[in-house]
Amino acid sequence: MRKKVLSSAKAVRGSCRIGRLLTPLAVLAFAALSGPLAATAHADAGFERWKRQFWPTAHASGVTSATYNAALGGISPDPDTIRLMNKQAEFVKPVWEYLESAVSEKRQETGRQMLVEYGEELARIERRFGVDREVVLAIWGMETNYGGFKGEHYVIRALATLAYAAPRRTSFWEQELVTALQIVQAGHVTPQSMEGSWAGAMGHTQFMPSSWRRYSADYDGDGRHDIWTSVPDALASTANYLKQHGWEHGKTWGYEIDLPRGFDFSLADGDTTKTLGQWQKLGIRRTGGRAFPRPDDRAELLLPAGAGGPAFLMLRNFFVIKRYNNADAYALAVGHLADRIRGGDAFQAAWPRNALPLSREQTMTLQTLLNRKGFDVGKADGLVGPATKRGIRAYQRAAGLTPDGYASVLLLQSIQSGS
Repeated sequence: MRKKVLSSAKAVRGSCRIGRLLTPLAVLAFAALSGPLAATAHADAGFERWKRQFWPTAHASGVTSATYNAALGGISPDPDTIRLMNKQAEFVKPVWEYLESAVSEKRQETGRQMLVEYGEELARIERRFGVDREVVLAIWGMETNYGGFKGEHYVIRALATLAYAAPRRTSFWEQELVTALQIVQAGHVTPQSMEGSWAGAMGHTQFMPSSWRRYSADYDGDGRHDIWTSVPDALASTANYLKQHGWEHGKTWGYEIDLPRGFDFSLADGDTTKTLGQWQKLGIRRTGGRAFPRPDDRAELLLPAGAGGPAFLMLRNFFVIKRYNNADAYALAVGHLADRIRGGDAFQAAWPRNALPLSREQTMTLQTLLNRKGFDVGKADGLVGPATKRGIRAYQRAAGLTPDGYASVLLLQSIQSGS
């Protein structure tokens, strides 16, 4: 059985890493002579103190001083992690722009090439885990562009920075760091190959250490769960993740649909699930006139850009994909990319490119205005939940607009102008 191995051993910028500079024997000698974390010149004093204070926590979880020194010795806080964890999103990308990038022609083409190149491995993975091979490929394509960019951050440095400096979820970041250290100590990856995102997501399909511990898989039986340099291990791990979260083999993620005139858009609220047969009785049909293959499957209605854009009925597998990344746009992109890799069509309905979504600050403004006008949405928190959608629909009905509950820039401008 062929095993694809890709090397990701690139120099990590901005840090002096003992694990890269010393041989394994030299690392052990250094650890024995110095004890946990000898101080380095020009070190961040607070970070050095934190590393010394964190050592008992790591040691209590079975991490040795040799591993601790090799992984954490000589590193400073990651400036990219500091910058990005404090960055507030100022712009919300419209779903159509996100999809154009995520499901680009190039990504579709590369996915089809990978379907051939790793055909034997993907077939075996699909038989073992019962997860469609195109979906596994689509997640690989979405996460790292098929391994083209797995991140350039030393994961242990990023996690240590978050455990040291993040304003929230300190215990979460500490546990992720301990797990990362345990992974290194068990020999699944060397410190220099543990590369990933600024927030600690690792390898070809971007697992956090805790997800690696629960769901990673050993494709070839060599005892290592190598999601960093082994493509088959990474793909098998992704398939196992989806399987463990309830993937239903042989079923799709959802269907693009046509809505009837006079449709009750309150049925698009979350958790309003019906069987496909029940949706059909309400006048909903698949685009292109095709029938739903399993009328008893339950589905939820999704309008990513309101009534003016494509509409979908989402099945269980859509929400399984969201366990990987809890965003409708992400799961929609994964499902659509999988379909395009297997030769499916583009979405039929056009996107309403003038109906731009709101930023969180704009949403708070919208909520404040709706409350002032008597359309109760609750607290103005910048989040579009069921109460906000109900308030929007009530306003839209009063203003003679389609009551789809979609929070757009056009809606905000309508309220601000009093129209």
